[in-house]
Amino acid sequence: MEFNDKQSIYLQIADYICEQIVLGKWPANERIPSVRDLAAVMEVNPNTVMKTFDFLQQKQIIFNKRGIGYFAEQQAIPRITAYRKERFLQTELPEFFRTLYLLDISIEDIQQRYQSFISKNYSSTQTDKPT
Repeated sequence: MEFNDKQSIYLQIADYICEQIVLGKWPANERIPSVRDLAAVMEVNPNTVMKTFDFLQQKQIIFNKRGIGYFAEQQAIPRITAYRKERFLQTELPEFFRTLYLLDISIEDIQQRYQSFISKNYSSTQTDKPT
């Protein structure tokens, strides 16, 4: 996995794990890869993955069955959505607003482009929003 300098590696790994859960690759109450296995795949120190697992346990996205391994929580997907939404609102949205201001882009311009994006990418019959 390629890491960027904009975010801590353990948070980037957390995003990866969350994505796997949301995509259904690691379903609720199913075992996820071990710390060592994930560290090997990600080519990082196992301590970094352990920090990721601790973080995701605090967010109640995964849980540990002592001696067996880590598992995706039953309510992992809504918790992931809530976590990502809050992170977006707290970190990315202020930067987005700053860019709008600096480039003199109006909210109306953004709204028009957003509506165009939705109509091009998501059919009107689709009831589920993308995650």
